[in-house]
Amino acid sequence: MTDNKRTVINHLLVDLFNHILHIEEKALKTGPYNNLSISELHVVEAIGIDQTLPMSSIAGKLDVTVGTLTVSMNNLVKKGYVIRERSEVDRRVVLIHLSSLGQDAFRHHEKFHKEMIEYTMEVLSEKESDVLVDVLSKLTDYFNKKYK
Repeated sequence: MTDNKRTVINHLLVDLFNHILHIEEKALKTGPYNNLSISELHVVEAIGIDQTLPMSSIAGKLDVTVGTLTVSMNNLVKKGYVIRERSEVDRRVVLIHLSSLGQDAFRHHEKFHKEMIEYTMEVLSEKESDVLVDVLSKLTDYFNKKYK
């Protein structure tokens, strides 16, 4: 592979990553959930709809410590997106689920992702979408091996 191609790939990956984060943040800030940060929205996403999860499971999904998650969780509870309860079985366990506002925010964010994927599928041929899946799978494998 030529140095020029490496430079182009690097530019495209960095540019794509930054664009997605910027657009995601912009969509969030102009929508009805503008008091959420991107990191808080990712916590909402990790909790999911119709689930009640212990803090440790959510922290594991996000690859953060329970202590780090607690800071975001306190903010999400104050803002009304999350409900925190103690387990009836084991009072040491803190269980989390989304409030109706949290579920609405989840669906709003999910719609953003669906629109991005729908556009991608519209502009790619079947063969191109197969190649994209293959390439993204390889990149994901690399990041998982390198940084997890």
